[in-house]
Amino acid sequence: MKRQLHLFFSYLLFIYCFQQLNAQAYFENHATVAGVDDHSGTIFLGAGISFCDFNNDGWDDITIATQSGDPLKIYKNNGNGTYSLETSLVPNNNSQQKQVIWVDFDNDGDKDLYLSSNADGSRLYRNNGNALSDITSASGLPLAVQDNFGSSWGDYNNDGFLDVFLCNREINNGPQPNYLYKNNGDGTFTNVSAAAGIDSGSHLSFCSAFFDYNNDGWQDIYMANDKTNTTNILYKNNGDGTFTDVSEVSGTNLAIDAMSVTIADVDGDTFFDIYVTNGVPGNYFLRNNGDGTFSNIASGSGTMFQSVAWGAVFLDAENDGDLDLYVSGSLDGAVPSLLSAAYYSNNNDGTFSILGTSGFQNDTSESYANAIGDTDNDGFPEIIVNNNGGDDIFLWKNQTTSTNNWLKVNLEGVISNRQGIGATIELRSQAESQYRYTVCGEGYIAQNSGTEFFGIGANTTIDYVKVTWLGGAQDILYNVTPNQTLNILEGSSPLNTEEFQEKNKIQVYPNPTTGKIWVQTTSNKSFQYILFDSRGVHVKRGKIDAQNSIDMATLSSGYYTLKIFNEKEVYNKKIMLK
Repeated sequence: MKRQLHLFFSYLLFIYCFQQLNAQAYFENHATVAGVDDHSGTIFLGAGISFCDFNNDGWDDITIATQSGDPLKIYKNNGNGTYSLETSLVPNNNSQQKQVIWVDFDNDGDKDLYLSSNADGSRLYRNNGNALSDITSASGLPLAVQDNFGSSWGDYNNDGFLDVFLCNREINNGPQPNYLYKNNGDGTFTNVSAAAGIDSGSHLSFCSAFFDYNNDGWQDIYMANDKTNTTNILYKNNGDGTFTDVSEVSGTNLAIDAMSVTIADVDGDTFFDIYVTNGVPGNYFLRNNGDGTFSNIASGSGTMFQSVAWGAVFLDAENDGDLDLYVSGSLDGAVPSLLSAAYYSNNNDGTFSILGTSGFQNDTSESYANAIGDTDNDGFPEIIVNNNGGDDIFLWKNQTTSTNNWLKVNLEGVISNRQGIGATIELRSQAESQYRYTVCGEGYIAQNSGTEFFGIGANTTIDYVKVTWLGGAQDILYNVTPNQTLNILEGSSPLNTEEFQEKNKIQVYPNPTTGKIWVQTTSNKSFQYILFDSRGVHVKRGKIDAQNSIDMATLSSGYYTLKIFNEKEVYNKKIMLK
């Protein structure tokens, strides 16, 4: 009898866990309920949107770019999932806007504002606490009218200040190149495009993103370029203030009508992938192979869309531990084969499905930018979508019925930039790792919440959360409680490499070395390694068995970074070669 009861309750537990892990995502448009039933007007190729907490009160706000003649619309979260129109901290700007980016460019703790424009000139506003002051001219950023769609922010030289890459898309009024502006740390910027190796030609670029495609600690840049005669470009950061165009050798030189750049590590292999939207021929899903190359898996994964796609964003809608995908389109769905939008549910086997029962009723507007955030801080992310033609925005409220557990992470840099942009966050739970990369400006002229989201399904414990900041410093927190927002200050929980080695059963010795190091692991898993020099250039790579040596005798004396990894784990170690 006891055995029968044990089997019965075990069965019930299995069914419960299965249902929670397989809880289906469901979204409803709550724009009116939340008080954000407003619009951007009518703008050629749409306007941008931001889901960023602009006032640092812990609640994600919504900012809507607008047409010429209308002010920027900033909706402040009231702290309960509803919104009110901000009336005090509003820039004096009635120009047509494209991308809206809240960014702490001066590291003073409050978020400043950059508005790109393809009609009236882009502007940078400093947040003085109670007002936004136009400092574009004093900052050295361009004042002249350009076809500026995208602005992405990152720290390409690891000096702790956020630089900006401006994307210009001009067809009718002569060529317009893209620009890389270096943040000088004193409130001014310098155009370093030529010195950095940024091509001076016109590429019809919508947007870009800073990310570290080869995990060498230096931020690279990927650009989405419109039209088939202007292929997409991947710039590899050389670690010395210059970039090299590696588009062709990496397989990222797409000749398509590229609209967006969306970054995520979808397969949990520590290397970040790229999703690029396109027209009817289909979107591209570039899987990072971890060896400097990418492979398009859109067809095999079922994520081609094959309509006119614009914004795209990854999110774990059900908090089940894998990333789903939402894509916005500019068609209305009247032709069944041409989607208006799509929510792709991750099947956790390398494929995605459009289930048709995930809500999104009447998702048929002419849609462009989209972003994710959390309106009510319940840990289940929402999606906002900016529509064109005077249609109100969509606020797709996450109504998923699930008790899956989650974690939200906020970063604050000290040596790194204040927002922690360019950091990699690893969450490990039940022998599985997930990775997030902090980006400021991505998708199609959009900005996601500054908080990173993790779902862990039915797991009730988190082994650790590890942050690798730009520059290589690491913080780690063990035995983290789920279902909370975790705020991590750089340097507050520094990684003890010996302790982490012991936990992960990896030892590297001797260090310093005169020529040879040994890597020893008691794990039965296979590992690979990449050795980077101080410039971030990889100088050796190979496989690691149970005990393996790496010969550094032919290399110059100095500091090196050894990265040891497999499909689910990554370990970085500074090595000194005498």
